[in-house]
Amino acid sequence: MTITTAPAVEAFDRALGDPGEPDGVFSYARCNELDKAEAFPDEICALLNAQGLQRHYVPEEYGGALGEVPVVLELLRAVARRDLTMAIGHSKTFLGAVGAWVSPTDPASQEMARQVLEGAAISSGLTEQAHGSDLVSGQVRAEEVPGGFRLTGEKWAINNATRCRTIAVLARTGDGPRGFDVLMVDKTALAPESFRCLPKFRTHGIRGANISGIVFDNAFLPAEARLGRPRTGLETMLKGLQLSRTLCSALSLGPGEHALRLVLEGPGPGAPPSGSGGRTGGAERPEEARTLADAGADHLLNEAAAQVGCRGIHTFPQETGVVSAVLKYLLPTRADRMIADLGRLLGTRARLVDGDLDGRFQKLARDHRVVGLFDGNTLVNLNMLVNEFATLARHAEAPYDEEALRTAADPGRPLPPLNLAALRLTTRAGSSVLRALPDLAAAVAGTPAGPLAARLLGQYRRLVAELAEHRHPGLKVPRHVFAQADRLTLCWAGAAVLAVAAHAAPPEGDPLWADGLWQRAALGRVLAALGEPAERPAGQDQELVRALRDRLESGRSLTLMPHRVAEGVTR
Repeated sequence: MTITTAPAVEAFDRALGDPGEPDGVFSYARCNELDKAEAFPDEICALLNAQGLQRHYVPEEYGGALGEVPVVLELLRAVARRDLTMAIGHSKTFLGAVGAWVSPTDPASQEMARQVLEGAAISSGLTEQAHGSDLVSGQVRAEEVPGGFRLTGEKWAINNATRCRTIAVLARTGDGPRGFDVLMVDKTALAPESFRCLPKFRTHGIRGANISGIVFDNAFLPAEARLGRPRTGLETMLKGLQLSRTLCSALSLGPGEHALRLVLEGPGPGAPPSGSGGRTGGAERPEEARTLADAGADHLLNEAAAQVGCRGIHTFPQETGVVSAVLKYLLPTRADRMIADLGRLLGTRARLVDGDLDGRFQKLARDHRVVGLFDGNTLVNLNMLVNEFATLARHAEAPYDEEALRTAADPGRPLPPLNLAALRLTTRAGSSVLRALPDLAAAVAGTPAGPLAARLLGQYRRLVAELAEHRHPGLKVPRHVFAQADRLTLCWAGAAVLAVAAHAAPPEGDPLWADGLWQRAALGRVLAALGEPAERPAGQDQELVRALRDRLESGRSLTLMPHRVAEGVTR
């Protein structure tokens, strides 16, 4: 949790109402009803717009409230903690509009800002059924004609394609990778016969989301519909995806926290005894405590990585390509495993559509499996990291900006202004967070986390030696190369944990920070995933669970820097 954003996030969450109250607009019960009906949550969407969430998708220079990326992360996380369908359905406007900020072109950017601020839904028309994530092979074509373009073709699996007003369409206007433009397609301005929306797709998770497609038939667009310079559409979209992939962290942190809360709260009336899953009176058996502690450590690991990544957009924006790929791969992957582990702890109760958990666990588990698929799936993000191997290895020992790293890791520090013009498709010197790992390990050498940090540094140095020998395999990437990319994401996340530990001021008297408790637990999870499990001190699991439960029972978020939440409290 970013310290300076806590009051705003608390006020926003409180304005959405207590989700435990069944009659509330944005209650767990209402979200469950909408999920069963496979209905889009229009009333909840209106509530979010009334609270001004859409303003945080628009930069301040265009009249919006987007000044600090971590604020957007926390607001979306608050929504995703309640319901992932709503978080995905609303936040897709950010991806649809972001090209207007990455490659600003007046008056198109001003018009995009006006629509978003008014609460219009914006979609991103990237994918096509025949090509999936291979954007370069896209065949939707925009022919330049006097006064504008004629758009023809089909975009497929588009979030909000039917209900949105405007779609930012990646269309082919020439040949090769430089033959694309992003066109702002306002459906209300099109001739009715020039487009049609496809039926809503039925999905296993996020059942109420409006995922469909759209077909254009010689649709006329004015020349000012083009965003950015001619033939830079692919670059615009790829830079925009760097931002949206980073913010997708909220879509894993929210459900992860929801799952943890459900298990920490324990069984409700009529639930089975502890041996069938759940707890009794707050006392877990050792294996239950270990599962809960591992889940909590994974959640805090994800949070540290997301916070450093989001703040890093301000402090080292030129590295966002690497960081966004790390986060978009690592967080959905680890959160899926964490939720599955917690489900096994709950037993049958995790699968029930109704029952004492009101179907909440099975819904969030279903919904979250979708997060790893959009805005670039798992293999897409790993492949992006593979493309950076040579640069990361070559600059592994290069200097880094210590002040920029400190600002990225310390949530109490003010951030420099957001500079989207500094985004780059590829990095020039790899990752500052990784280059800082030797210094970060040295900084904690005399603490309880020191031995774990030293082992992580050893793992990273072995990986760098492997990457230095890497030769790009071409189109067919061997499995072991993807495994190296996976290890790279773990080393980056471990370094993010150490950066937060070294630079953030812990909340006074917080047991989660005492003796480096959460850092030790998170680093232990990283090392275990790297194949080098560490022994955990006696009682560490129980201490971590107690610290998390204390947050829950005092009405605070399950975060490193806790804030008040709208859920009912016991004290």
